[in-house]
Amino acid sequence: MTTPLARVLIADDEESIRWVLRQALADLGWVVETAENGEEAWSKLTSGNFEVALVDIRMPGLDGLELLSRLAESGCDTSVIIVTAQNTMANAIEAMKRGAYDYITKPFDLDEVRILVRRALEMRRQSAELERLERDQRKRFELGVEIVGRTPVMQEIFKTIGRVAPTEATVLIQGESGTGKELIARAIHAHSRRWSGPFVAMNCSAVPRDLLESELFGHERGAFTGATEQRLGVFEVANSGTLFLDEVGDMPLELQAKLLRVVQERELTRVGGREVVKVDVRLIAATNQNLERAVREGRFREDLYFRLAVVPIHVPPLRQRRADIPDLVRYFLAKINRELGGRVSGISDEAMEKLLQHSWPGNVRELENTLVRAAVLAPGPFVMPQDLVLAESGPGKKSTEAITIEAAIRQAVESLLGSDPEVSPRNVYAWVMQRVERPLIEYALERTGGNQLRAAALLGINRNTLHKKMHMFGIVSRPSTEEGGS
Repeated sequence: MTTPLARVLIADDEESIRWVLRQALADLGWVVETAENGEEAWSKLTSGNFEVALVDIRMPGLDGLELLSRLAESGCDTSVIIVTAQNTMANAIEAMKRGAYDYITKPFDLDEVRILVRRALEMRRQSAELERLERDQRKRFELGVEIVGRTPVMQEIFKTIGRVAPTEATVLIQGESGTGKELIARAIHAHSRRWSGPFVAMNCSAVPRDLLESELFGHERGAFTGATEQRLGVFEVANSGTLFLDEVGDMPLELQAKLLRVVQERELTRVGGREVVKVDVRLIAATNQNLERAVREGRFREDLYFRLAVVPIHVPPLRQRRADIPDLVRYFLAKINRELGGRVSGISDEAMEKLLQHSWPGNVRELENTLVRAAVLAPGPFVMPQDLVLAESGPGKKSTEAITIEAAIRQAVESLLGSDPEVSPRNVYAWVMQRVERPLIEYALERTGGNQLRAAALLGINRNTLHKKMHMFGIVSRPSTEEGGS
């Protein structure tokens, strides 16, 4: 067995013990020093770099147990082996409680001492290697979760991340699409105690309504047509880690009740199954909707809202933190050069001014996409105004590249079908119709002040059909006095 280099301290008030142990350990090539009492041992351990110390439990003045307590309070990480002539249960328990690595009793066998010191050194080496690997892994994870922002509102978000990350509190992140809600969720996970566990993200609006329960909670074989084998849901996949539920405001009411139970009880039952499965997951939810208004309108359960919004974080749109745009531009250009082999070294003042004046309906995501396109197509080393293709020419102006409803639906369906090659979504027609009909009905009711008769006439359907659709989508509208209270 190879013997690693190490510094060892022997603290004992008996000179013969110090001499014997020093000779036995020095013969193995270790650097050995001695101390004849507790105070001298304390001075040497706190000023020197000792990997292991053999400390007598009974010494005049500061004894071995008191020395252990002091070392623990000071943060000294030396592995301490207690040496005692009294092999009692009380001594053994008290030594281990105060942080001793192990203990041996007098008279001792020198080979036993050598083995014990070697074991302590090997454990320290393995712990140091594990810490190094964990640091490297954490750095690799954090490379993908950098959030740029020096404005006061972003600094407050960073402070909130720092406060909430070490806890197990559920977080609700609200903000427009493209503001970086998932990045914030990843940052919370990266700085939490669960950082080495999985981070699983799921977009509730991208899964067909009839498959959402299975995606969340899993299903058993034979639970429905096409369920040829058991499948775990995202709650089980994220076990011991973090689950990020994006666009949770789009979840149907009946599933909200089941989600609430899982959040409260930390257990679930797969679709088509009876077994109760325990889950250990930190939940972070996000939405681009106003959930408080959705609660008032009966589209979102109030009890679930309060369970999710233990710590709420509101992410401002980019137009409300324009001072961050220059930093974001520099960050994205460096990222583009690094990942795409770009050659852009900067951006002109005129181009930067154009970016600062833009309204950014797509927020940070739109800014990144704009810079990727500009960096790839720019003929020179600088991004110029003519290299920037923006959806709008300025704040408050309508897009000159407005997308048609047909094209928008096609893009949404293509995104759904192409999101996972292993998944064959069912009832795509129903999924699309829900996303078209619901906002259409909501707008008609808003336009008519909640008058269902007028809303039905506006839509070209009868009132009974409108009422059924409202019930289907969980839309609540106060009865209008013009309807005669009916």
